[in-house]
Amino acid sequence: MKDADMDTKSISLTTCLLTATLTLTTPCSRAETNGVTAEQAVTALENTFGVTPGERRNHTKGTCAAGEFVGTAAAAPYSRSALFSGKPVPVVARFSLAGGNPKAPDTAKSARGMALEFRLPGDNLQHITMLNTPIFGAAKPQTFVDMIIASRPDPATGKPDPEKIKAFQTSHPDNLAQATFLAKNNPPPSYANSAFFGIHTFKFINSDNKITYVRWRFVPQDGEKRLTNEQLKTSPPNFLEEALIKRTKQGPIRWDMLVSIGEPGDTEDNPTIAWPDNRKTIKFGTLTISSAMPQKGAECEKINFDPLVMSDGIEPTNDPILLFRSPAYAFSFAKRMGGI
Repeated sequence: MKDADMDTKSISLTTCLLTATLTLTTPCSRAETNGVTAEQAVTALENTFGVTPGERRNHTKGTCAAGEFVGTAAAAPYSRSALFSGKPVPVVARFSLAGGNPKAPDTAKSARGMALEFRLPGDNLQHITMLNTPIFGAAKPQTFVDMIIASRPDPATGKPDPEKIKAFQTSHPDNLAQATFLAKNNPPPSYANSAFFGIHTFKFINSDNKITYVRWRFVPQDGEKRLTNEQLKTSPPNFLEEALIKRTKQGPIRWDMLVSIGEPGDTEDNPTIAWPDNRKTIKFGTLTISSAMPQKGAECEKINFDPLVMSDGIEPTNDPILLFRSPAYAFSFAKRMGGI
């Protein structure tokens, strides 16, 4: 991992080793059964956005933050995870813009991300990665890769080819829900004014080994807000980081973790389909962000926010996108840690 010219086989081996070490499962082989490899996904991102050596291939533009999470007693019937012990859990966070462009404007109508590393007792970790869209733009890894390829800028215009985008959307209906949401909803003026969704279905396991299927979202106590169309036109390209840092200096920012309880028939393996709004929803805790800072040299910069890093009492479902994210993240992580 020290040599910038490390070959692909070395990186692939590192990917699987990292994945096996950092997760409760080893999804490398499962990802390959979807017909797409981690290398193909990362290469697609590099070919579309270019490469900024040593940086993430996706969600490249971001801001670090720190705080804590305190769970509630209401979680105990559903999960035995130490995350919900009721004691403060230190958190390292990262807020970001989707895509591999480190200079993406903060007015872009793309997804925003929140990634969290919860540092539990006994050197255990829990990762949660979320988007500000309630659904994802792909039910299978192939759709994600095809979306990135279709978004590649035309050399003549510097912008994606509208005909290629149209052809992609026609042939990949699983992309429609998220694309429609992003088109209809302007981005937030601050990360503090955005809800973030876990997108996937997860399994919670309690002390009696009872399994409950859940989805979660983090809802801001500052309230949800969106830029107006006029603000989209007049806002500067870089305001989200400054707004987050300024807001934390005024006092802590809080999000409530709301967990929806699944019912028979709710999808367990398709992140492009939202659950009905009437599902039983319980507050499982509150995230408090007390400080924020530029990511360069900060603690979040070198964290691989692998969503399959889970504590006892929380497990993944068979969602092919969820299982694929781990090896893809690890492949990208190995490259950037090698300075590539």
